Amino acid sequence: MLKRLRLPVTVIAALAVAEAAVFLLRPRDRLEPVDVAAQTYFSPAFVERAEHFRTGQLWLYGARLAIELGLLVYVVRRPPHGPLARRPVANGAIVAAGLAVAVTVATLPVSVIARQRAKDVGLVTQDWVGYAGDVVKSTAIEAVIVAAGGAVLVFALRRFGRRWWMPATAVVVAFGVISIYAGPAVIDPLFNRFDRLNGPLRAEILDLARKADVKVGQVYVMDASRRTTAANAYVTGLGSTKRVVIYDTLLKDFPPDAVRGVVAHELGHVHHHDVPHGLLYLLIVAPFGMLAVARLAERMAPGDGRSPVPAVALSILLIATPMTMVSNQLSRQVEARADRFSMQLTRDPEGLIEFQRKITQQNVSDPDPPGWISFLLGTHPTAVQRIGQALAFERELKAPDRAAGSPGGS
Repeated sequence: MLKRLRLPVTVIAALAVAEAAVFLLRPRDRLEPVDVAAQTYFSPAFVERAEHFRTGQLWLYGARLAIELGLLVYVVRRPPHGPLARRPVANGAIVAAGLAVAVTVATLPVSVIARQRAKDVGLVTQDWVGYAGDVVKSTAIEAVIVAAGGAVLVFALRRFGRRWWMPATAVVVAFGVISIYAGPAVIDPLFNRFDRLNGPLRAEILDLARKADVKVGQVYVMDASRRTTAANAYVTGLGSTKRVVIYDTLLKDFPPDAVRGVVAHELGHVHHHDVPHGLLYLLIVAPFGMLAVARLAERMAPGDGRSPVPAVALSILLIATPMTMVSNQLSRQVEARADRFSMQLTRDPEGLIEFQRKITQQNVSDPDPPGWISFLLGTHPTAVQRIGQALAFERELKAPDRAAGSPGGS
């Protein structure tokens, strides 16, 4: 009886640790958003259009997940012997790379439909030839990385037995550090061009950074318009690769005040060390997550000398999916704090409201999706939540003025 309970207890413990890490690392300050109706800031026609787009894309996301799950279940039930059975480490690399390519090919029709729907609403600008080239490049890169993971997995299994999850945890954390450090300099330029931002806007951004007491690193403009009309910005990298990246669509379609507000948001991530804290979260949850993966894979692995890679891949999907949903809670709180930082720096909540209204429309985002969707899949607060927080901040700004104007004020 106790033996049968070990696996569910291990999985529940992994999820509980993830929840505890969210609690530990969550921002302590909070500003309760004002309740906002989407129709106050968005037309009924836009809300209906965004809901229709979101619903279709969500169904396609579910279809992709189901196809990947079904493919992995099939391969686990019929695991390959591999062309290099006498060389298990090399065999692990080949099986892992083959799985990565197979998943991409199997889910490609659904991805194409999702892309066409995005094209239909005006979000996609890249032609199909360019898209095909991106798919080939990303699949090749993924296959190489996953092949290395498959080789390390088999080596660890042979060297450490049931305790392979311990060195695997170290590999996962190391990969997280390396990918964040090297990704902006090595991987990202394979897909986009990055130019350093120059001119008056750069000077204004550096001035914002000085006010925020933040070392921003470099500020780059990415040629996002070659693929999409969506606007965005993000902070990435570690140490010498730390940078703020701005979509060229943001510079083209939004006024300078809006761009400054977005950059102030990204400076909030730098100020609060959100990227290193993300790695700390990974360091906390990875051991328990990998232990759960190992024990689940044991239940599914064939145990007859055939490749253990498919069972581990399926276990990673089954464990990582709910753990990601848990971690999304932390992501939403961190993004809300970055919004607050932006408003504290710029003192412009009205600018944030207008930016959220416009970028939601440009990105065809549902401003107020159902709560369960936001809770499970949302990495950012919804548009109405972000507008509601800006309204709450605006009230706080006006409160001292009202107090000063009262009979007892000085």
